[in-house]
Amino acid sequence: MSKTRNETKLKVDSHTIELSNFGKILFPEDKITKGDLIDYYHQMGRVMLPHLRGRPITMHRYPNGLFGEGFIQQDAPDYYPSWIRRERVKRKAGGTIDHVLCENTATLVFLANQACITIHTWLSTVEAPDFPDRMIFDLDPSENDFEPVRFAAEEFRHLLIDELGLPAYVMTSGSRGLHVAVALDRKSDFNSVRQTARDIADLLVVRHPTRLTAEIRKDKRNGRLYVDIARNAYGQTVVAPYSVRVRKGAPVATPLRWEELEDRKLTADRYTIKNISKRLKDHDDPWKDIEKSGVSLVGLEKKLAKMKGKKQPDSQVASRERRKATSH
Repeated sequence: MSKTRNETKLKVDSHTIELSNFGKILFPEDKITKGDLIDYYHQMGRVMLPHLRGRPITMHRYPNGLFGEGFIQQDAPDYYPSWIRRERVKRKAGGTIDHVLCENTATLVFLANQACITIHTWLSTVEAPDFPDRMIFDLDPSENDFEPVRFAAEEFRHLLIDELGLPAYVMTSGSRGLHVAVALDRKSDFNSVRQTARDIADLLVVRHPTRLTAEIRKDKRNGRLYVDIARNAYGQTVVAPYSVRVRKGAPVATPLRWEELEDRKLTADRYTIKNISKRLKDHDDPWKDIEKSGVSLVGLEKKLAKMKGKKQPDSQVASRERRKATSH
């Protein structure tokens, strides 16, 4: 992809990074090398960093590629260079851990050289670790059918934006489903956010009991799409926007505009390491303003309680039907 393939050193952000084994195949079926991965994260620093800065990360490393044994790494080893930011945070189960924070493109390149394919981030920052600035809903299909995922995301769109007036965003997971995020003001702790997420999910399940479920056990879902709110907890993580996934084709977790859900050809793995650059040339990052749009959850519980058992307003139903009609 770029000159890094033929070099052993790369200077990024005034830091010189020693590169190694950049010809090693990480994605065998697609012939994607570690050099390709390094190139990708080098090029994507500008768009990725706003979604990474200040957040502890978890690294999914595959030194021998997809068909080798991978592992998850949270702590920052002693051999990592001193210019990589580390922050000591509390473990939920007790004790502490020194997490890596990805503050610059050089860190992204260094981690890619460590065969870190996927980066997951906390829902909170080290400045306020107990107070998330994201509420996350993971829409996980029971089967490899994306239509139920599109349906669920549209229902979340109507509830969160049209009815509750919340700043909601949507992203392909790069795996099988979609993530829906609500931007928060870091004033509510994880327990409060998780309860609100549960109430929102339960409301949609009540509205669509044959299509959606909050049932954790797979054998009780009966083909329904699982609305997962488990990530809304201290120390839990979500895949970072524009992170590569450990799957065939090297798909990328990609923020979307809500209107893109109307495309019936959309899949969770549509955008990959090979075509994401063109997308970003054609469109700005749909999540570029998420940091500025955080809102309070104060008063939302009462509003949700009043909505339980009530039909959606006719205006919202009509709006949904109009949108569905224009998507055909």
